Amino acid sequence: MAAQTTAIPPSLTTQSPPLPLHGRVAIVTGGSRGIGRAIALHLASLGANLVVNYNSSSIQSDLVVALINSRSASQSQPPRAISVKADVSDPVQVKSLFDAAESAFNSPLYVLVNAAGILDSSYSPIQNSSTDEFDRTFAVNTRGAYLCCKEAAKRLKQGGGGRIICVTSSSTVALRPGFGAYAASKAAVEAMVKILAKELRGTRITANCVAPGPIATDMFYEGKSEEMVKMAVEQSPLERLGEPEDVAPLVGFLASDAGEWVNGQVVRVNGGYV
Repeated sequence: MAAQTTAIPPSLTTQSPPLPLHGRVAIVTGGSRGIGRAIALHLASLGANLVVNYNSSSIQSDLVVALINSRSASQSQPPRAISVKADVSDPVQVKSLFDAAESAFNSPLYVLVNAAGILDSSYSPIQNSSTDEFDRTFAVNTRGAYLCCKEAAKRLKQGGGGRIICVTSSSTVALRPGFGAYAASKAAVEAMVKILAKELRGTRITANCVAPGPIATDMFYEGKSEEMVKMAVEQSPLERLGEPEDVAPLVGFLASDAGEWVNGQVVRVNGGYV
């Protein structure tokens, strides 16, 4: 009589594949709120160790870090996120941000996501706009991206897996009145990142922009009338505002090994807004 065999459950013979960003260190500037927060949480879900940057209040940033670390604790893992204060328009503080990221985890830096940004909520036409507000917008949105990209180009791991991702805006092609300084500041970043991707030849560090359309965040709603919000919804073929969670998976893909062949691009994630 043939010997009986006992089937081994698949769960005992196979192991789950490693998460795509397992153990890789990612810096997310502006990671305490809005799109940056969703990106930080998503990258953590893909296995990354997170440096969550903020500039003003630490409360929101600490909440993001606590959420990531609570998930790690439930899986008997060491803490996988820290919160670091830095003004991205200040080169000394940007350097300190990267120093903190390098010393926090026993791993090279792999990913920079520059999501820090501001928007003049007065939506003034250019002829009535404030020079001070223009300078402030460019200081954070453009100079900040430049300083972070500059540091990342020198410090991210070479040879595979290094990723620079700047969050820009579909306003650079929508060209709506009242967004002159903001759209210009983001358009400058898009041009810079395309050049950076070519300058990083030989490193296998990629550089891309992700350009959302209208996203339901505090920054989007600030200063907008109900009519302005309604107009943004009507301009979308999907008849809704975007959510931060609509943007985060795209950033996760670009940060992964699967996204390596996308390089020097501006990827617009706006539901057909433009």
